[in-house]
Amino acid sequence: MDIHTVLYELGVRDDTLTPAENRSLDQDGYVVLENMFTLDQTAAFIRRLEQLAEEEGDRAGVEAHQEEGTIRLADLINKDPMFEYCFTHPRLLACALHTFPDGFKVDSLNARFALPGMGGQMLHADWGPSQPSDWDNVKAKRYYGMNSMWILNDFTAENGATRIVPGTHRVFHLPQDVMHDRFAPYPGEVILEGPAGTVVAFNSHCWQGGTLNRTSDLRRVMHMAYRPRETTSLTDQGKHLRAETAQRLTPAMRYVLGV
Repeated sequence: MDIHTVLYELGVRDDTLTPAENRSLDQDGYVVLENMFTLDQTAAFIRRLEQLAEEEGDRAGVEAHQEEGTIRLADLINKDPMFEYCFTHPRLLACALHTFPDGFKVDSLNARFALPGMGGQMLHADWGPSQPSDWDNVKAKRYYGMNSMWILNDFTAENGATRIVPGTHRVFHLPQDVMHDRFAPYPGEVILEGPAGTVVAFNSHCWQGGTLNRTSDLRRVMHMAYRPRETTSLTDQGKHLRAETAQRLTPAMRYVLGV
């Protein structure tokens, strides 16, 4: 199998993204995809994630990352068939192909719920170089990651909606290289407000971060990420994929997972 055959089987076509959406990925480093899932799906995702958080307790998120002031969950692909919808959605796969035309695979599928009064993050990029020569690939538009936010309850300026700085996937330094206070506003940043059911796909080199949740409710989001096929995933499905998960997946799904 090859990536184009797999994506065709999963519903990706040449016109799955509009020209404007492709331009947004190229120029701004992110694209807003509306109506990616229904309110019924939203409610089902929230119920299942909160059930998992209760079951896992203090170990929630330990497979990837734990963060003070949030509820983190990780390795969701192994934890319920409902999450297959996220990593196989044609519009998100089309974003990944646009970012990685030579091929890609799943990096991870996690969740982050910001607690009331918490959740503020320093401006950061999800990627950082492991060696100086990595910047050469970035300059040649060979990127190392693409992430996405699956908005489970409306993103607002009050509940900690993510901020992002358009075009920063095309600068060749990181926020910590130029900012004294990475909690401070940055010129040109955009607050990504939007309704539940929206997905924001963004280049992992973009500068972004969650803002403070000033409401009395959780701010809920899932993160579905992809990376170049030849690199090692945050959640390496070759090592983590459970037998019962593997049995229910199609060959195309397994290919996207890199197993």
